Amino acid sequence: LLLGLGTAHLLARRRSALSAILDALCMLPLVLPPTVLGYYLIMLFGRHGTFGPTLQALDLQLMFSWQGAVVAVTVVVFPLIHRSAKAALEAVDPRLEDAARTLGASELSIFFTVSLPLAFRGILAGTMLAFARGMGEFGATRMIAGNIPGKTQTLSLAVYDAFQEGNDAQATTLVIITSLLCAAILIGAEWLTKKDFHR
Repeated sequence: LLLGLGTAHLLARRRSALSAILDALCMLPLVLPPTVLGYYLIMLFGRHGTFGPTLQALDLQLMFSWQGAVVAVTVVVFPLIHRSAKAALEAVDPRLEDAARTLGASELSIFFTVSLPLAFRGILAGTMLAFARGMGEFGATRMIAGNIPGKTQTLSLAVYDAFQEGNDAQATTLVIITSLLCAAILIGAEWLTKKDFHR
């Protein structure tokens, strides 16, 4: 959320070739296959990756750990948060921000007292949708964190394992739980955006 909000705020009001390129890079994880993202993460954080030796020197373990699962899901859902936050911030009337500037408010103050409160519902709705997407993440998580029950196994990986083992009752239970959670999140996000629209 913090990374997505930061990049969205940085790019929301800028119109240039560089900002368009940065925006496209922020959205890239949305269109790349999850296994490709997993490969990139291994090349960055794996034992022999770019940051692997540094992580080992700091005694940090991302591969086959819950921290690795968090990193994988963060990378996969980042574009959703970035895009929704950027759209919400772009919808804020720039005249309100300009008025705050003429009154002597700093850019940080304008963000926290004008932009963020007005864009909050859109940002929250996007964050909820990103969370729902994160629950379904499979490929990148499996590549970097593995599928260790009780440690790195996510709901989607648990459904896959239960189905592969022929445990239909467990698979069905997990599918129902996941479906209900995602449906509740979608309804909540829709309510937030509709309420924001009618204000």
